[in-house]
Formats: sequence, structure tokens, C-alpha cells
Amino acid sequence: MEKIKAFLKKKNVEISAKRYGIDALGAMAQGLFASLLMGTILNTIGTQFGLPFFNELGGFASSVAGPAMAVSIGFALGAPPLVLFSLISVGQAANTLGGEGDPLAVLGGAGGPLAVLIVTVIACEIGKLVSKETKIDLLVTPFVTILTGVGLSIWWAPAIGSAASSVGRVIMWATELQPFLMGIVVSVVIGVALTLPISSAAICSAFSLTGLAGGAAVAGCCAQMVGFAVMSFRENRWSGLVSQGLGTSMLQMGNIVRNPRIWLPAILTSAITGPIATCVFHLEMNGAAVSSGMGTCGMVGPIGVYSGWIADVASGAKAAITAFDWIGMALICIVLPALICWALGLWMRKIGWIREGDLSLSD
Repeated sequence: MEKIKAFLKKKNVEISAKRYGIDALGAMAQGLFASLLMGTILNTIGTQFGLPFFNELGGFASSVAGPAMAVSIGFALGAPPLVLFSLISVGQAANTLGGEGDPLAVLGGAGGPLAVLIVTVIACEIGKLVSKETKIDLLVTPFVTILTGVGLSIWWAPAIGSAASSVGRVIMWATELQPFLMGIVVSVVIGVALTLPISSAAICSAFSLTGLAGGAAVAGCCAQMVGFAVMSFRENRWSGLVSQGLGTSMLQMGNIVRNPRIWLPAILTSAITGPIATCVFHLEMNGAAVSSGMGTCGMVGPIGVYSGWIADVASGAKAAITAFDWIGMALICIVLPALICWALGLWMRKIGWIREGDLSLSD
């Protein structure tokens, strides 16, 4: 047993929830951002400004989402070069929709982000185990990595993709059926996931969380980011406003560990704005699912909502983008989180639950 542990350590194979559930998942979200999400943004720019070149760029970027996710995951897991490069094929196999004439048609359907995550992690770790263990490493390592990854994709990817989509459909169906209750649940859960050191964007993408449920997720993420940015303005000033409001509320995790009560205003804000988004403004995320979990990070959440509007108008599902749409998005994504979280934070400062310096990012 000790020899096995020593070998795994030598190969940088660490079987842990942090390595796979935080590091790999977070890296997968970055890969999605650099491919599918950026492709969506470029395509929206091309459509709005009549620039076909941007539509082509967006199409190319979106088409490599699988390889981008796989390489990002491999990088996070410390994959050696040959393993990392071989994961390009693995990501494509796990994420590709096989069709007639396609050599991957045997896959039977797209696995999606969750399949890419699971398959890539296994293929990467097995590839690391054989890396540089033979004199013909140039052949052995890519062969084993690709064989493992593509083989698992053929075996597992369609089922994983189907299961993830089913979960997402149940969440979206429940949100349509009970928009008030599910508006609270989805908004709070995804918002909390955004601030925790895990990836809310990857979660939303894995479960294809769009529609009304996606709108609730956007509300929850914006409540956390804008809420913390405004609530902590006294301590962090403009730099904190920008780093949290356009960056990530995850910066507050150290302070949350020291005083968990500072999280309550943002969580309560998401519980308020979530059902307002679903019941009052019927805010839907019909852009890329990954946008549902991004909040105001680079304004990706609002941009995703807007790109969904554009797509709906183009398909005829939506007649036009109205002033009510714009007002709803502004209130849900920025105005209400800022006002509600600031007011709740001020009240908690007065009763002593939040003390001076509890929200400071300088430590």
C-alpha cells in the first residue's frame, strides 16, 4: 500500500474532492468561458452589428468547447505535455454530437460538460500513471490516454449527457411549475455555489440550466457579486467594488469563514431577487447555459440574457425586446442586489452581526 501511495504521489495523482470537485470543475468553467461563452459573445456582436466575420469567429470558438474544457481540466490536474495534448481528442469525443458519416456517430449523442469532466479526469490520471514509464513514451502515453478517454466516451458519454440533461429539465420544469418557490431555491443555491470555491458556471452548464431557472440562477449570482461589492464598499472602496462586482464574490470566502454571518445579506438578497426574476419579470436565460452561473463577472450574465433575447427574436419565439425586459434585467442584475444587500448589511452592522473590518479584502 505504501508503494502505491508513493507511486501516486510521484505521478501527481491525488484522489480528492478538492482536486476533482473544485480544481478540475473550476478549470472546466474557464475552458467553457474561453470557447463556448466567448463564441456566443462574438456571435452576438456579429449579429447585432452585421459583421459576418464575428459570426464565423464565434462559430469556431464554440465548436472547440470539448477540447477547451478537457485541456483546461488537464492543466488543473498537472498533466504532463503528452497527456495534456492527447486530451484534445478526449474532450472532442466526450462532447461531440455524432451524426451520419461522423466517425464518432457511435457515441449516439453529445455527452456535454459533465461527461467531459468525468471522462477527462479518468483519462488524464491514467495517462499520468503511464507517462515516462517506458522508452517509447511518445507512443505509449498518447495511445493510453486517447484509448481510455475515447473508449469511456463511447461507453459513458451519452448516458452521462442524458442524465445531466434530465436533471436540468426537471429543475427547469419545476421552476415553470412553481416559479416562486423554485425561484428562491435556484437563486440561493447557485448564488452560494458562485461564492464557494466551486464553479457555479460549470454546474449550470453541466445541467444545461436555461430558461426561467437560468434567469433565477443569474439573479442569485448577481445578488452575491453586486451585493458583496456594495455592502463592503466602506472597507474596500472602488477597488473592492470592481474586483467583486465584475470579478468574483469568492474573494470574501476567507472573511466568511471567520464570520459566517456576513454571508446572510447576500443570501437573503438572492432569496428575494430570485422569485422577483421568475414571477414578476419572467427573466429567462436562453443564451449559453454557462452564462447562468457567471453573474456580473465581466457582465457575462446580462450579456447571456441579451444574447438569448436576440436568438428568441430571430427564431420568432419573442416578438421584440421591450423596455420592460431592459428594466427587469437592470433591476435584477444590479439595482435590487445593490439596494437590498446594502440595506440588510447596514442593519446587521447596527445589531453587531457585522463588525468593522469583517468585509475587508486587504488581509
